Amino acid sequence: MRSPVLPLTWHLARSSGRRGLQSQLLAAGAAAVGVFVMLVMIAATTGSAVRADRTAWRTPDAVEHGTAVQALATTYVRHEPVTVVSLAQLPDRTPTPAPPGLQNFPKQGEVYVSPALADLLHKLPADQLAERFPKPASYGTIGSAGLASPDELVAVVGRAPSAAAVSSAAEGGATWYDIGQAWRAEISGFSGTARSLFTASDQAAAMLGVVLLGMPVVVLASAAGRLGAARREQRLAALRLAGATPRQIIAMTALEAATVGLAGALTGALAYAALLPALARIPYGIGGWYTSQLWVGTGWFAAVVLGVTALLTVSAVSMLRQVATSPLGVAQQANPRRTRMIRLVLFVGALGYIWATSGGGGQLNKRQLLTLLLLFYGTFWLFGPWVVDRLGRVLGRFARRPATLLAARRLSDDPRGAWRTVSGLVLAGFAAGFFSISMLGSDTGQYRDQVAVVTADAGTARHAAAEARTLLHRAGVTATVTAGREDDFDTLLGGAPGVIAQVSGGTERIDTAVTALSPLAPGTPPYSSDYAGASDSIATGRIAQVSIATLALSFVVASASAGLTAAANVLDRRRVYGLLRLAGTPLKVLDRARVRETVVPLVVLAGGTTAMGMYGAGKLNQALGTTVNATGLLQLAVCAVLGALAMFAAISASRPLLRRVTADPAQTAD
Repeated sequence: MRSPVLPLTWHLARSSGRRGLQSQLLAAGAAAVGVFVMLVMIAATTGSAVRADRTAWRTPDAVEHGTAVQALATTYVRHEPVTVVSLAQLPDRTPTPAPPGLQNFPKQGEVYVSPALADLLHKLPADQLAERFPKPASYGTIGSAGLASPDELVAVVGRAPSAAAVSSAAEGGATWYDIGQAWRAEISGFSGTARSLFTASDQAAAMLGVVLLGMPVVVLASAAGRLGAARREQRLAALRLAGATPRQIIAMTALEAATVGLAGALTGALAYAALLPALARIPYGIGGWYTSQLWVGTGWFAAVVLGVTALLTVSAVSMLRQVATSPLGVAQQANPRRTRMIRLVLFVGALGYIWATSGGGGQLNKRQLLTLLLLFYGTFWLFGPWVVDRLGRVLGRFARRPATLLAARRLSDDPRGAWRTVSGLVLAGFAAGFFSISMLGSDTGQYRDQVAVVTADAGTARHAAAEARTLLHRAGVTATVTAGREDDFDTLLGGAPGVIAQVSGGTERIDTAVTALSPLAPGTPPYSSDYAGASDSIATGRIAQVSIATLALSFVVASASAGLTAAANVLDRRRVYGLLRLAGTPLKVLDRARVRETVVPLVVLAGGTTAMGMYGAGKLNQALGTTVNATGLLQLAVCAVLGALAMFAAISASRPLLRRVTADPAQTAD
């Protein structure tokens, strides 16, 4: 016998009318937003790994008897790093293959530059950048195979084996801050696993954003699955009373939800694929992306589409428990959806575990911090409806206005539905509190006007200081030059012998000074405070970039979740609204009740999650050994204002829908 599930599902979907179509479109839209956001963040994570691998050739595996010498140096211009790879073919050795991005191994005097560096060489005066390199007849171009980003500044310079730039002095290690920015070894090829300092931490920071956005996307998918839940329950309860089995009811709901969810998820995924060229222009870390780096692959593409579809389907099916067991109670709307005290017990237990684990005095690794973050998200998702239920009861007891009383009754009658309206922004409040405190900065401000050159010893430093004064004078740079002392750790030299130039005139003069002092010690190029603070500023800078992206996407997801849920609630409650209008309730009172139904739990719960986010940021700062950003509180206030405006805009968007469904209260109540 042919199953009636498919034809009956199709018949009910077609006969659901305009209201049913609106709910389906809203659910599909929610699935599209969720898939798009997750694919973008996963693309940033996988793409970061791909472009980090493209930098490994600059520090290849060293061999005992190599065919060439390679040295890596880093210089800065306009506060941006310029990676300089010096290569020298050793005599009487097998020819060394060409590095990635070049067709041939560079000969002595040849200079290859990335397209972005070539543009910068034309824009800036020669005494600020070009004179740091040998002057070739023409510059070659490094292809994309040798670059992590189209915006990366990289130069490959062919050297003689006896050149100072590839001598043992170029190995680095003379000071405490040049880890990852200087390197030298004999090589026979360009295979290696050591990633560049400027790309190594990108993937971990992007992964943090994926974790923080994961729960808001789950919230959005769950809310999409429950769109039109009240109307669906009434319809399926009638079918159940007419003789449909629980299995048929579940199959019909799953089929409808999966179809709608898959259509929306595919729409979001196709939007991501179509927008890849535009997404590639968004800078992260060292700059923009090559479009191919942001393609997540068919595996992730299918996994996210099917995952969001499954979440939406499971969310819709999970609402059918009462329909299957008590269809008459659902049809009569007799059972208010209360929450149990066990939610509070589980939340307190999880919070105690998080407090004990993070406050034990030891530093936590990144995996432990992410685990605690996921645990907090999960327990707060469980705890939220319980708080909303109790808020509704307290608010109803002390209500003095009709709108407040109506809002309180809705909160206590359907706490899970009210929680779904605000949950996205409440969880986004955690991200706001977390990142407003954890936007950290590198503490190298005291070295801002200094340029340093490392020398072999103190005696050499004194002679180098006199030569440095001459070079700076010729370049037109006003500076105070001193020889560094080995016991002076409060300068850019960090206790190493060398020369310190205190330069006046800002960034342009600093760049000119670095260029002018380049001949002073070719094996150890001059450097500024950007070089000294690179290791710290890269890690904290990535956190800052991910924070901005995560907050922006969190607000998009939260606003979409709130707006869709608010619109669905209007459609689900149109019979209640019609009865209230027939009883004489003004439309303005109904609208105020809707707003208060959102504002009360939002203020209480968002305040709690924001405080928890600040606490988590403090623990992360402690783990990284850094301090809180002084502007964090201001940023937090801005985030709170933006979040509130986004929420009210989302709720207000469904006001015309409320007016339409109550335009004929007699028919609506019927």
